[in-house]
Amino acid sequence: MNLTDIDVLFIAGFGPISRDTKISQAFYQQTLGLPLKAMEGNEEYLLTEENALDGVKHFALWPLSQAAESCFGTREWPAELPLPQAWIEFEVQDIDRATRTLVARGYQLLVARREEPWGQTVTRLLSPEGLLTGVTITPWLRVENQ
Repeated sequence: MNLTDIDVLFIAGFGPISRDTKISQAFYQQTLGLPLKAMEGNEEYLLTEENALDGVKHFALWPLSQAAESCFGTREWPAELPLPQAWIEFEVQDIDRATRTLVARGYQLLVARREEPWGQTVTRLLSPEGLLTGVTITPWLRVENQ
């Protein structure tokens, strides 16, 4: 396998993982002026509207407890793993091929090809730098003429 086996299309999303949403919100929304709003049904997850911020499809403050729940089914991040400072998701052409490539290269997956309740399919792992990294299929971010 080679690097082209993953076939990244674009960065689907990026943002910090916050330990204190109010402090993070003060910096990103009030100080930097980013157009953040609470996700419907989840007041702690603050995000931009689609394409509201040039250069990223989706920017959001993701509470650590929610990242842990998404990866491990518990609101506590495992003590044996480094605490991630940020998250990034790469939209890929083929999630199965990308997942197989990551496994073949020896990466420890936290989540493999799981469909989230919101319709995104994701494989997650920690990057060498400690970023919570995903390869994803995000149907609503894809456009016909990519």
